Amino acid sequence: MGIYNLYSKRKNLAERGNQPDVYQYTDLPVEFRRQVIHIWISAIGPYCEPRFGSVPLVNHLWDTIHNSIARELGRFYLGGELQNPFEQCKSFLLDKDTPIEHLLDLIELTFNKIEKVIPQILQHYEYQGQLNNPQLAEDAIGELNHRFREHAIGYQYTNGQIIRVDSGFIHAEVVVPALSLLSSQDFKGAEQEFRSAHEHYRREEYKEAIVDALKAFESAMKTICEECGWYCDKGAGAKELINVVLKNGLVPQYLQPHLSGLRSVLETGVPTVRNKTSGHGQGSQPTSVPEYLAAYVLHLTASNIVLLIEAYKAKQSGST
Repeated sequence: MGIYNLYSKRKNLAERGNQPDVYQYTDLPVEFRRQVIHIWISAIGPYCEPRFGSVPLVNHLWDTIHNSIARELGRFYLGGELQNPFEQCKSFLLDKDTPIEHLLDLIELTFNKIEKVIPQILQHYEYQGQLNNPQLAEDAIGELNHRFREHAIGYQYTNGQIIRVDSGFIHAEVVVPALSLLSSQDFKGAEQEFRSAHEHYRREEYKEAIVDALKAFESAMKTICEECGWYCDKGAGAKELINVVLKNGLVPQYLQPHLSGLRSVLETGVPTVRNKTSGHGQGSQPTSVPEYLAAYVLHLTASNIVLLIEAYKAKQSGST
């Protein structure tokens, strides 16, 4: 179903100065939660009564979703004991006492199923000539991300994961391209570490976010070195890896005049932040990493990953 730009929405947007990029992270308004349920109904469907002794596929899907979340949270039920799994997920999502992290857990899992399982079901119906909407999963994810932005909630569902968004522009132009590039088979290790960094960031675990961001940055460079046959020590850190990729001309020749500036950004940017905060012992006094610093590291890491992998792809294709 399409998204309608109602008069009330246009009026509210105008009153707040057309600034949808100012996000909050601590509340999911009840209107947003209801809209998520509408998407569930459109994309998955509600629980159905079994017919002729067979259990509908949608019921198996809601059983899996409910049981997975309940098990991970150490609960027997997400809602009322007599409710079916779909109704329990609805109750859990609408409950004002459910922590936002657990709400996002449920939303993420349901949209994982929409993204990965629903297309398989649609292929089955296509085979039977009963396919109605081949873009159902894509449309559902698109609407979810639209609802996040519409309510100025600083999260987006990207490549199978809900990640925190500080700037819509940076997310679209830096984070999404980095995840897309890392999703190739060669960079699976770096992708896993980069996703882990965003998961820590979403949970306000900023030290861990910085550590995993640096691991992703280093893993991406190690992969490039391995694929290109450039020798580097197995335990090489960021500085050594930077030296290897620059020494071997990963950056195009016509950018050589800017090489010293690039080296400075790479060497004193991400690695320095990690080394002075999370990468070493904190001594007798616990150190805290501010949110803005963790956000800076994630964005700088994403920018560097895009730069390095795009340069690597250009080198492989012989276009440098």
